[in-house]
Amino acid sequence: MSIPEIPNLIHYAIPFFALTIVIEVILTVKVKIDDYNFKDAGTSILMGLGNVAIGLFTKGIVLSLFYLIYNFYHLFEITFNWWTWILLLFADDFCYYWFHRISHESRLFWASHVVHHSSTKYNLSTALRQTWSGSFYTFIFWIPLILIGFHPVMVLVQMSISLIYQFWIHTELINKMPKWFEAVFNTPSHHRVHHATNPQYLDRNHAGIFIIWDKLFGTFELEVEKPIYGLVTNIETYSPIKIAFIEWYTMLKDVYFSKTSFINKLNYLIKPPGWNHTGNSTLSSDLRAKWEEKKSNKDTI
Repeated sequence: MSIPEIPNLIHYAIPFFALTIVIEVILTVKVKIDDYNFKDAGTSILMGLGNVAIGLFTKGIVLSLFYLIYNFYHLFEITFNWWTWILLLFADDFCYYWFHRISHESRLFWASHVVHHSSTKYNLSTALRQTWSGSFYTFIFWIPLILIGFHPVMVLVQMSISLIYQFWIHTELINKMPKWFEAVFNTPSHHRVHHATNPQYLDRNHAGIFIIWDKLFGTFELEVEKPIYGLVTNIETYSPIKIAFIEWYTMLKDVYFSKTSFINKLNYLIKPPGWNHTGNSTLSSDLRAKWEEKKSNKDTI
């Protein structure tokens, strides 16, 4: 099977990203939705540029590893044609859902993903606030696609397509899409929920392109009240270096300096963000449960 030469789609999308961010700034100021924080946006853009620069290195490593696995074993010979791309669209999005969900449920993966949630603003520049460390290890969620028989080039291209799709949903300028679109696809409304710290919104709507996975696996939440963006405990800095690595620092500090068993030290990597071995931690699931209990009591009055 001949392998086509595939360009890096993210690089081609950068001018479009820049243009739409400028348009959003103008519209935001015009309709006065919120005061646009240029310092915050600048941090997001710098982190996006860092991600692209690191990606020049990591994408080569990932592609090489995918080829190594693919050449060692794959179940089917999946060719390059229109219907396999459609199949890959759903298969990739399924993998993305579980990568994204686990990135909220395991601190090891949250250490890199927290970067994307660190802004207290929600606009197109927030979409560019990407990890500098995640690409070194999060690719493992896509290995099953290689083992099934999707070609490594196909998988990397589809991963880029997914990332490009998710750019436009980082905005408050779009309220709701048509009902049929909201029912199937990830939208600005659905993704605003994902970036919110309101208790009922925590760890919800992990979709990439299709919101159907959240509905199937019980992590869907409809946007009702106005989202409050950021983290439960915000990172009070505009420094890209600190934002990129602060959670790695605190996580590894917990692993090495906590006076507890080896299993509990591992749990600092495996368990959700906020977990600790003393048993007095408050997790996102705890905050959500308290909100549900409060809402239930209010409804019964």
